[in-house]
Amino acid sequence: MRAVIQRVENASVVVVETEITKINQGLLVLLGIEIEDTKEDAFWLASKIATLRIFSDEKGAMNKSIIDSGGEVIVVSQFTLHAKTKKGNRPSYLKAAKPEKSIPLYEQLIKDLSAAIGRQVESGEFGADMKVSLINDGPVTILIDTKNKE
Repeated sequence: MRAVIQRVENASVVVVETEITKINQGLLVLLGIEIEDTKEDAFWLASKIATLRIFSDEKGAMNKSIIDSGGEVIVVSQFTLHAKTKKGNRPSYLKAAKPEKSIPLYEQLIKDLSAAIGRQVESGEFGADMKVSLINDGPVTILIDTKNKE
């Protein structure tokens, strides 16, 4: 699994001109699921996201997690995070998992992350053409790949 985690002042997801979810201060997580990913990857990534210390403490140092800050989270599926661009100009998505594999893992990560932070995690609409809006706070943007755990 590959995640782009953005600390946001707010974020929203629109599908067919209808806002389906919106958060205030928190995290927007763009999630790409690969053919080889497992439930263990979802659990590990959810735990990592929940405990990332990227929110400011009272002294202005990035020392608080999403749990500590009380912020909100949106997870949005994005298979293009597994684009291969080595050859030619058209990206290949052969390593991205098909929906029958990726939907259950997407849902598992949301469930695991909700449990880890102790509140409901919002989500986009899997497979839809989404318009994602955000105000990146910082900006703070972190890339995590479960294939690089060490």
